[in-house]
Amino acid sequence: MQLDSPAPGYLAALRVQVAQAPFSAAGLLLALVAIVVLLVMSVIQLLAGSAPVGLRYALLGGAAGLAGTALGALPALALRRLPQRIEDVLLGLAAGMMLAASSFSLLLPGLEAGAEVLGSKPLGAALVVLGLALGVLLMLGLDKFTPHEHEGSGPCGAGHERCGRIWLFVFAIALHNLPEGMAIGVAFAQGDLAVGLPLTTAIALQDIPEGLAVALALRSVGFSSFVAVSAAALSGLLEPLGALLGVGLASGFAAAYPVGLGLAAGAMIFVVSHEVIPETHRNGHQTAATLGLMAGFALMMVLDTTLG
Repeated sequence: MQLDSPAPGYLAALRVQVAQAPFSAAGLLLALVAIVVLLVMSVIQLLAGSAPVGLRYALLGGAAGLAGTALGALPALALRRLPQRIEDVLLGLAAGMMLAASSFSLLLPGLEAGAEVLGSKPLGAALVVLGLALGVLLMLGLDKFTPHEHEGSGPCGAGHERCGRIWLFVFAIALHNLPEGMAIGVAFAQGDLAVGLPLTTAIALQDIPEGLAVALALRSVGFSSFVAVSAAALSGLLEPLGALLGVGLASGFAAAYPVGLGLAAGAMIFVVSHEVIPETHRNGHQTAATLGLMAGFALMMVLDTTLG
């Protein structure tokens, strides 16, 4: 009887993935190098004694995202699943809020800040587009090379064979929550409540249905209610951590702020298009999910007008 060969280690699996997707690997490397450069500039600034003015706001905003995720996960203690149509509508609502937040609370302030920094609207827009590209490259690379699992598509990413199923789900949740936390941190990097408050409100609100959907997905594949709720709630810790990263990214020098806003927007739009919308459309409820998305977009637009 021939025994199955053991799964390759993560580094070996990563090398295979890099060889199969060299352009994604190069894009991820480029995005990571840019992020490290921005963070180094922020560390130099911190050592010089000038801490980012929005650091406290960013941490509070990240904590609000954590609270929203945990609050949304709690009903899974009693519920095993929602009707699929309702779940798709709720995820569509969350997607619409993320798209509107990316537009009104990240891209528009980024364009304004870029034009002010460089004294030119086209050059300012180029800074934001650079950030958008870096955000997409970052999320594309993380999606390709981080082991994770989605309810519909199954396990993917380098080394997923060596990870337990709960860890694959946790990594998938992290890929959603990290860019949201980064967006909060970037939005508060200049201490501007008119930018950060609407965005944080939108992210915290859309984290409620997202936290419920994640907890119910974990329950549906056999995890106990306690494990499912705990894993979904703890995944929200990525939001305050991401907020710290975001405020650091956008605080090093003047041009880093519009680049950081674009990066956060690119990462969030990527998650919505690559993960959330396909998830809401795979069960035959496209129209209901799209109406939910439009309602979420309108709600965020009103919040941005009211709080901004």
